[in-house]
Amino acid sequence: MTWLWIWFCASAICLVSPRLTFHGHKVIQVQLETEEHVELIKSMDRTFHLDFWHPDSSSRMAPNMTVNFHIHSNHTDTAFQLLRQNTMQFEVLFHDLQAGIEAQLDSPGHQKYKHKYTKYNDWKTIADWISKMATDHSNLVSRIEIGKTYEGNEMYVLRVGHPNLEGPAIFMDCGIHAREWISPAFCQWFVRELVSGYSKDEEIKQLLTKMNFYILPVLNIDGYIYTWKKDRMWRKNRSPSSDKMCYGTDLNRNFNISWCDIGSSDEPCTEIYCGESPGSEEETKNVANFILNNLQSIKAYISIHSYSQMLLYPYSYTFDPAPNAEELDQISKGAVSALSSLYKTKYVYGPSASTIYPTSGSSDDWAYAQGIRYSFTFELRDRGKCGFLLPESQIRGTCKETTLAVKYIANYVLSHSS
Repeated sequence: MTWLWIWFCASAICLVSPRLTFHGHKVIQVQLETEEHVELIKSMDRTFHLDFWHPDSSSRMAPNMTVNFHIHSNHTDTAFQLLRQNTMQFEVLFHDLQAGIEAQLDSPGHQKYKHKYTKYNDWKTIADWISKMATDHSNLVSRIEIGKTYEGNEMYVLRVGHPNLEGPAIFMDCGIHAREWISPAFCQWFVRELVSGYSKDEEIKQLLTKMNFYILPVLNIDGYIYTWKKDRMWRKNRSPSSDKMCYGTDLNRNFNISWCDIGSSDEPCTEIYCGESPGSEEETKNVANFILNNLQSIKAYISIHSYSQMLLYPYSYTFDPAPNAEELDQISKGAVSALSSLYKTKYVYGPSASTIYPTSGSSDDWAYAQGIRYSFTFELRDRGKCGFLLPESQIRGTCKETTLAVKYIANYVLSHSS
């Protein structure tokens, strides 16, 4: 990786800030057919420190799996040689990762703190939008501060619903992994759909007069800011670890449920580091405390991620079926059908452990363990061609179809809440 020095100037004071660039870096998709193929990629990871896009680490790989990883430009020639020598099928998804990063924004420099629902917005823009939504739509929207991140950024939940309503609620979070930009984009879009639909969409009006939505537009704010300012490929939060060279905990491995077991790591430098202890991170604690304080009303939990086009439900940490697995499967089937009805986008659904891969310490399993029987994780578009760099041109379509799925879940929850 190289450093690009970018100047920020305000009031005649200029600060210089380094940003990682990825010129010549590749993203490669490999088909693993044998155990020998798995071992080769693991060996390459040890040598070249690969950045895994899917699955999230080399420990998750298995034969008959498709693997996507990002590799430094210095190592691509050797990597290609090894793959060819071992007769492995592969495709280069990004020949120049930096070009892919720049192409993600359809009109670079477009925003400059002007919020748009069909663009990716930085944190300052989102924070201003949160405040504006609560001010401009006070009849439906209120802003709740649930705590601060490690770096001191306020975490806000938007409560959307009829004032003084004491009915059931759905909690939704976006952006638990920093580089998954389409996730916060969806939370912003969905809030807008609820607010604008209240006066013109009978279905939404019925939902908002009978239930509340608690929506956390960006859970991992510090990490999200870091992806805009320093490293577009950053995943974790930004808290320091016992290893002075490595920062960040994977917040979706930090919840107090089968903590630091399968699918997570106690090594601080890994992308799936579980943290120093269960719920050790400020962001995790804030979310958990808010949910626990509102547990009586929260009937469903939805976490928005990318990518893979999947709708997942518990469990993640075990292959054992959840007590109401049949019901969750039927809800998922209906939600995916609703989603696909718009653009024919194909989604897979099922229990997390067997549908994507096992993980421990995840937020959806933790919510389910608190008695929230309708707990889901969306993995939004796409299936890997763009991966974490989904172009802005796909925001509208992705959000419109996902809204249909969430509305389906919300209607089901409403009709099955006592």
